[in-house]
Amino acid sequence: MSESVLYSETNGLAVITINRPEKKNSLTREVIEGIANGVDLATASGEVSALVLRGQGGTLTSGYDLIEYSRKSQEPGYQTYGPETREGAWDPVKDYEWMRSNVRKFMKIWECPKPVLAEISGWAIGGATDLILCADLLYMASDSHIGYAPSRIFGTPTTMMWIYRLGLEHAKQFLLTGRAIDAQTAFRIGLVSEVCPPSELSQIVEREARRLSEIPSNQMALNKMLINQAYENMGLRTSQMLGTFFDGMARHTEEAYRWMESFETKGFREAIRERDRPWGDYGEKSTNSP
Repeated sequence: MSESVLYSETNGLAVITINRPEKKNSLTREVIEGIANGVDLATASGEVSALVLRGQGGTLTSGYDLIEYSRKSQEPGYQTYGPETREGAWDPVKDYEWMRSNVRKFMKIWECPKPVLAEISGWAIGGATDLILCADLLYMASDSHIGYAPSRIFGTPTTMMWIYRLGLEHAKQFLLTGRAIDAQTAFRIGLVSEVCPPSELSQIVEREARRLSEIPSNQMALNKMLINQAYENMGLRTSQMLGTFFDGMARHTEEAYRWMESFETKGFREAIRERDRPWGDYGEKSTNSP
């Protein structure tokens, strides 16, 4: 584990906490690796019967750290798969392998034989949803929001859980527009299990996680695998493959290049504000990542 992701075990409950509050808990390679390592530790622990995923400082995660991504994309050889390529070349296979490694780490939550409960506090945006929608049960603070703003520019969902959790109409409603979903709407459309007062969110989630621990672990694992397999049979992995490929394409369009370049000319926060202004959401509260 690392300072950016905290892990603890108490009375049969494992808690994985994203710990970058100064950056709205945005996702970096280190954070994603830390979450995956935490799931592995909890899975292997004979003392743990359930997991909780949360963010430090009032926000779950604001999605991928685009500042880190922008710097990484400038590294020599980042976009090239072979030894010799021309300047500006983009290799979709290398991009796919890079993003697929993140998907594999997110899917450890889906594949964990123990129930994973996630706390949505503050904001869960963009790549945050690729992570959080892999959890078994979602609990949302009453003042929080979730959404996939990169639909407007610069991305497609990679774990592609939206369609499987929401159905066709609502998936299109919120993915085609990137609109933010408030807690009450998320509950109404069946995206989350419960809406909680912000001050009671962690307490309610931990209480529910401990109730689940009363069920034999083998029974829990079998039921989770059975439910998940129904969605696997609907083509989940194929959807993820396409979503991951399309995400790379969306980040390498002319519009995407110009948007990234505007970070330098307009500033990162203003570029985000301009993207979200026509829709009247996200705005000032979500300026770290998509």
